[in-house]
Amino acid sequence: MTMKSMHAEIGDAVRFSKTVSEADVYLYAGITGDFSGNHVNEEFMKKSVYGHRIAHGALTIGFMSTASTLMIERSLSQGIDSTPVSLGYDRVRFLAPVFFGDTVNVTYTIKEVDEERRRTRSQVEVHNQNGILVAVGEHLLKWVKNEDSEREAA
Repeated sequence: MTMKSMHAEIGDAVRFSKTVSEADVYLYAGITGDFSGNHVNEEFMKKSVYGHRIAHGALTIGFMSTASTLMIERSLSQGIDSTPVSLGYDRVRFLAPVFFGDTVNVTYTIKEVDEERRRTRSQVEVHNQNGILVAVGEHLLKWVKNEDSEREAA
């Protein structure tokens, strides 16, 4: 198998789906300390335009990260000479609420490949089970050359 820096081309895509449970939200709140009434107080949220508790937006970013991991695993399975690491997310927007019991469907699509800088930029879209776009963002990956690969080339 020939080793490449990255097995990633424009248009490559992966998908991840998960039903968001009350336990997911409470575990996330416990880990981060974000116990906002938006997420943990049903009575407070009954009075809001949403009518129910909503999941943390940052939890949705976590699901975006899961999709990026799936893309990385696909590249690793094809044999690469680098370690992909996240450089972050840009243009993240939460467009609609994610309620407890919603199923989020994340699509992660590579939209730019910069081989010289060893980077990819991907579009990430999150829809709920009704097809409503609830979150979007862009993800930047750096494909860091492995030291072993550099030594073998020398």
